[in-house]
This record gives sequence, structure tokens and C-alpha cells, in this order.
Amino acid sequence: MHNFSIDQSKSEDIFYQELLSAASALVTDEPDSIANMANISALIWQYVPDLNWAGFYRVIDGELVLGPFQGKTACIRIAMGKGVCGTAAQSGEVQRVADVHDFPGHIACDADSRSELVVPVIRNEKVVAVLDLDSPMPDRFTAQDQAGLTKLIATIANELG
Repeated sequence: MHNFSIDQSKSEDIFYQELLSAASALVTDEPDSIANMANISALIWQYVPDLNWAGFYRVIDGELVLGPFQGKTACIRIAMGKGVCGTAAQSGEVQRVADVHDFPGHIACDADSRSELVVPVIRNEKVVAVLDLDSPMPDRFTAQDQAGLTKLIATIANELG
């Protein structure tokens, strides 16, 4: 059992340092990527405010397949290049969308989602999964959220895929 002290009232830089420390502790010495994805999605769900979905899509046979997550039921398969997740997976670039209704080809798995942040999980220069965060608040995700979560995922990518 892990007991983390992550203070959401601190600056975003300190918050993401603490979140990264907790994430690293969760995946250390655990070789199972599914277990690690489950714990990371739960950690993010617990500590990152104003989310309605946090989880992973894994790249399997050239498409994204639903992985461990927290939130409402979700789309099971997403084609590469489709929607925010498929765009992030195909391009290998983070997608931070202020209003998903303005994103061409957005896939509405949850009609309550308004903004989205998708971070590719890159291992050996190949996208193996994406971290997908949704919020019911428009423009929820900041540049600091993007930087903090990108660093977190890059640091533990070998344990996620």
C-alpha cells in the first residue's frame, strides 16, 4: 500500500514534482505494464483536479485499444489519426485541446467532456500508448499541466509499454 503526500495547493511545478515522485514509486520494480497503467491512471485521477476521465489507450496491431482507466465507460478502439487520441498516437505529439467541440473529428466517448490532454507514451522511439485526460471544464489544461504530465510519462515510459 502506498501513501502519498501530494499537496494540490502548492505551485504547479511542485505539484508535478510530487506527482512524478509518486508515479515513479508506483512503477519501480513492477514489470507488468497493465498494472502500472492502472496505478498511474488511479494516481492521476486522485490528485489532478477537475477530470472526468483519466486513462490509457494502448497501440495494438496499428490501432488504439482501451487500457486501464478511471471514469465512465469509454470507446474501446480508436483508429490511428482519428480524434484527439488517434492524432496524438499517429503524430507522437502531445495534444492539448481547449474545447473538444472545435477539434476536427473529435470522438465523443463522453458528451460531458469539454477539454482534453493526450500525452503519447514513447518507448524506443515508438508510440506504444497514450495517456488521455478529459475534463468537463473548457480550457482546463494549462501549459504547466502539459509540461508536468509529459515529463511524468517520459520518465516512466519504459514501465508502461
